[in-house]
Order: sequence, then C-alpha cells, then structure tokens
Amino acid sequence: MVAPGCSAPGLWVRGFGQCLGSLFTLFSKPLCSAAAAASQPLDAQRLAERLRAQKQQQKTKEPAPANPVQRRVRELVRFTEQLQRVHPNVLAKALSRGVVHQDKELVVINKPYGLPVHGGPGVKLCISDVLPVLAKILHGPKAKPLHLCHRLDKETTGVMVLAWEKEVAHQVQELFRTRQVTKKYWAITVRVPVPEAGVVDIPIVEKEAQGQQHHHKMTLSPSYRMDDGKMVRVRSSRNAQLAVTQYQVLSSSLSAALLELQPITGIKHQLRVHMSFGLDCPILGDHKYSDWNRLAPQKLSAGILKKLGLQQSKARHLPLHLHACQLTLPALQPQKEELTLLCRPPRYFVNSLRHLDLKMPSRDHSADEEAAQPGAQ
Repeated sequence: MVAPGCSAPGLWVRGFGQCLGSLFTLFSKPLCSAAAAASQPLDAQRLAERLRAQKQQQKTKEPAPANPVQRRVRELVRFTEQLQRVHPNVLAKALSRGVVHQDKELVVINKPYGLPVHGGPGVKLCISDVLPVLAKILHGPKAKPLHLCHRLDKETTGVMVLAWEKEVAHQVQELFRTRQVTKKYWAITVRVPVPEAGVVDIPIVEKEAQGQQHHHKMTLSPSYRMDDGKMVRVRSSRNAQLAVTQYQVLSSSLSAALLELQPITGIKHQLRVHMSFGLDCPILGDHKYSDWNRLAPQKLSAGILKKLGLQQSKARHLPLHLHACQLTLPALQPQKEELTLLCRPPRYFVNSLRHLDLKMPSRDHSADEEAAQPGAQ
C-alpha cells in the first residue's frame, strides 16, 4: 500500500510512507459472513446501535487537509499503526528483501523503522516473532529459525545481524559484550555540535523523569558540576554506567548537522542521551530525549520546520533520524577475514538531508543514489 506522492517540500514524508508502505501490501478484506449478516433484518436495538456508531464516527472524522504535506503526515500515522497488524508472513517477506549479506553462518538485514526487535507491552509483532518464517524464505521449508545476535531500538534503522546456529549467535553476542565489534551510526541532529569532532565520556543512569511519575529516562551522571563558578566533584551514583561516544560532523548547515557516531560502550539509549544532554544537539525526531523536564513532541525551530515542510503541531510524527550504517565483525573463524557490513539509510533520512542542505560523504555517494531509487527503504 504505497500512497500517492506529493510535491516538495514534503519529500521526506513521501519517502517514509513508501518505506512503511512496502510492508503493507496485503491486508485482510471484509469477511463474506459480514455481507450475509447485513442482508438479515435488524431488530430495533441493533439498528439503534449502528446509527449511534455511525453518528459518532461522523463526529470524530476530520476533513481531509488540503495541504499535501499534512495529508502525507496523516498517512504516516496510519502506516505506523498498521505495522503492528501486518501478517507475520508479509513482514518476513519484506525483511527478506532487505537482506544485505548472507553466508553459511550469518544473515544481515537492513532493519526498517518502527519495528521492535523483541516483544513487550503493546507489541503485537516483532522481528523475533518472524525469524522462523524468514529462515524458511531464505533457506527452504526445512530451515531452522534464525537467532538474534544483538538488538536495535524500535526507532533505529540499519545493520542487524542474525545467525543460523545458536552457537554462532552466542559467539557474536560475546564479541558485542567485549566491545570487539566496531559500530558506526549516522544521525541528523538539531543544531551543530561544538567542537565538530570529539569524545563524549559521561556516565549514564536511569532516573524517573522530574514531575512525571512512573516515566523513566536515561540521563547523564557526570562526575563534576559547576557551583558558583567552581568545579565541584559529584558523588557518583552506584547505578551509573560508563558511557563513551566518539562523534564527528560530516556535514552541517546553520540549523542542523549530519554526524557519524561511534559508540565505544553499549548503554541503553546512549547515543540519544549523549547528543541531547551532552552536546545539546538532540537527534532529529527524538521526542523522548529532546527535553528532560517534559514528555512532549520535539520542539523545532521555524527554519527546520520550513525546510521540512512541516508544522510544529505535526512534528510529533517525525521519525527518529538515527541509522546504523556500518558494522565490522572480527573473523569468526581463524582462516576467515573480518566482515564489514554496510546499510544504506532509508529514503526519509536521505530526503531530510536534502531539505536541510546536508550532504552525504563523497565515499558514500553511490549509497545515497541507490537509496533515492524507487523501492529503496
């Protein structure tokens, strides 16, 4: 189900809709029994209930906006809701089209946006649910289920490693745990970090957000703070975890930047916390960590909104612009070489770069062009 395109400046919206739309080509149709039931006479109670339902639906139904960008934003909301209602076979087929590497030990996919890796509250469908079907699509009907080697956040796109055998999965998991895997991400940030390259080395701890009961966020737990102009050592929290992120600006404009991020450690939401609270440059579309004191959609400048063709009231539908672009695994066997895996960014990411006057690095120019072709995620 790919919705019709619209003219600029809403191209990033069209790209995101096409990315999700490729997952929704099959949906269930009304059952024949429903038509048969409609032909039967209605009693007074059923007729009244139906009339009340129709009246309520007319009240809640909003008129279609005339602005094409706003129409596309509404479609994005519908697409993300439908993602949890896709049949597992349809999702597995879509993931098989996103395979970027396959050998006797590993399968590497380009994880789409909005798809959780594991189940949980409110999750009806996730990657782990469809691994048996995906294995059969790739390796025949007798194939055993694939195994997860690591995880990415629901909102993060890019390189995702799976293994055919449980032993290989454990081996790769150990490489991640011992920090032998080199990971690189691309992120579009609001504002440009100063300096343009460096290391953020600030511990991270999980806390209950101020004024928001039962809502927890990861936040910084620095060892020092300023008090009346003096540097004062802070007693560290016993729950704080070491977190180190290397970053470099690849391209920048007045209001935004494309960053390459290399997490040295692997703490939950580390990149998002370090960018927002450490460098004061939150990732575009990060509605959770753009403001510590409130739980609200990301507040964007008038300049960014104009370039993206969005209104602030619709900014809550902006997807997180964080992409796992490269992953390098050490050799799993003595006679093999290390494996470098690359994934092109999704179309909405590329479109946002274009509208924000940001450029992809020249060495990845071919990946940029490929991502812009029809059918690219």
